Amino acid sequence: MPGRFDKLLDLLVFRRALARWRKSADRAPAMSLSALRTLRSRARQLRRELDRVIHTAEYRLALPVIGVTAIRKPMGTDWAWRPPLWRGQIPVPGFSTVPGRAAISEGVTIFHDCRRSELTVRQMRNTQEQDIAPFGFRMDVFRFDGSFLSLVLDLPAEAAEGLKLRHLIRVEAIVEMEKPLEIFARLNIKHGPNVEQIVRELPLNEAEVMVEFDLAYTKVNEKRVEKLWLDLIFEGPEMNQIILRDVTVSRRPRAEL
Repeated sequence: MPGRFDKLLDLLVFRRALARWRKSADRAPAMSLSALRTLRSRARQLRRELDRVIHTAEYRLALPVIGVTAIRKPMGTDWAWRPPLWRGQIPVPGFSTVPGRAAISEGVTIFHDCRRSELTVRQMRNTQEQDIAPFGFRMDVFRFDGSFLSLVLDLPAEAAEGLKLRHLIRVEAIVEMEKPLEIFARLNIKHGPNVEQIVRELPLNEAEVMVEFDLAYTKVNEKRVEKLWLDLIFEGPEMNQIILRDVTVSRRPRAEL
């Protein structure tokens, strides 16, 4: 009840203030110069605070909402997932001189073999109209004397539950970069003592950056699937800025013939 009363009181105060300023605006042409000067000073103070509110509101309302779970899903999808790095704010948003193995957030790890690291990474807030994920991930690579750079995503246990050879696993991404490079997606499936690996190159020159892994062409033992993880491998990343604005993984059973 008090909360409702406060809202009604706030609305009443707002309406009275609005009416008062509307009346002052109507009277301004006939005011004395001294009164008009006082009114102008008050109006400028008020406008300064109003502009702050409007600026912050327009910025925040233009961004994807934090915690959004919307994912584009092909028909028949039985599981879809966006890693936490793109879904919510992480405790430490950025790292410089990233070591050869560095946990960025829950289930997301960077690996490289540079002798001297000149790699900087940062979680960033997405702001573009086409963005669905609230956050993106940026890597700034300067001198690179290693042979590989990869971002490893540990898929949750749900990805392995009920996994069959008739499943297609789909990876979609929104990628930006300063100059062209190759990015490969490698799906790893641990089944018993074995690990099945499937590699696909992301088609970065196409409007839809998407790859699918067809498990029918693998030797995965359906009854022994334990876990899955995805490696995003960046070829020749030196002197480049790479932004992953979104990454999603989904699976669906292949249509029966």
